[in-house]
Amino acid sequence: MTVNLEVAEGVGTLRLDRPPMNALDIATQDRLKELAEEATRRDDVRAVVIYGGEKVFAAGADIKEMQAMDHTAMVLRARALQESFTAVARIPKPVVAAVTGYALGGGCELALCADFRIAAENAKLGQPEILLGLIPGAGGTQRLARLIGPSKAKDLIFTGRMVKADEALTLGLVDRVVPAEEVYTAAHAWAAKLAQGPAIALRAAKEAVDTGLETDIETGLAVERNWFAGLFATPDRETGMRSFVEEGPGKAKFL
Repeated sequence: MTVNLEVAEGVGTLRLDRPPMNALDIATQDRLKELAEEATRRDDVRAVVIYGGEKVFAAGADIKEMQAMDHTAMVLRARALQESFTAVARIPKPVVAAVTGYALGGGCELALCADFRIAAENAKLGQPEILLGLIPGAGGTQRLARLIGPSKAKDLIFTGRMVKADEALTLGLVDRVVPAEEVYTAAHAWAAKLAQGPAIALRAAKEAVDTGLETDIETGLAVERNWFAGLFATPDRETGMRSFVEEGPGKAKFL
């Protein structure tokens, strides 16, 4: 399989496994969607890590496969391409990308689907589609601009240039940079910590933030308000408040 889902300590690792560069061909895209939806459904998966292995995250689409496609073929495929990435973005649980080596084109777009990105010191990220006479087609023009702002996103998209980890950190494209050998460990630790948190409240927080970014502030506030009130009906809210009153902050143990 080109993508696998491995679960340990409440953390599901979506592991890309298509050597040598984890090129995201159609089969890999479809498998990614399938496993993202599985991670969404599974109660034993409370947080997710996206990982391409020690050497490379994902170097982009399978260009040879794309070269053989004409306009009609891509019209039929483009929605499925986006939906495979959107399935990752919509996992209603904390998601962290562990980025090693290249994360280019579709690889960068996949990292953008995570809530948090930890990059290796040797990581290189970018949206080089313009060099092929194309634009990003798996969410890059939308998620990148929302993450780092339109002018910085246009710089990367218009030029197709790669950025090293330190510049990616400055741009806000990644959130943390660590030595290459520590990337997966750091990502798994972040996810494992959140996996112990209140699952419904984390889901609510993620949906409220993401929805707010996609709509006007009044709609976003309505989503926040509804979730905030709704969480008062959950056992986790009872556990959290009782623990706070009886033991002090930060000691609640959620099931």
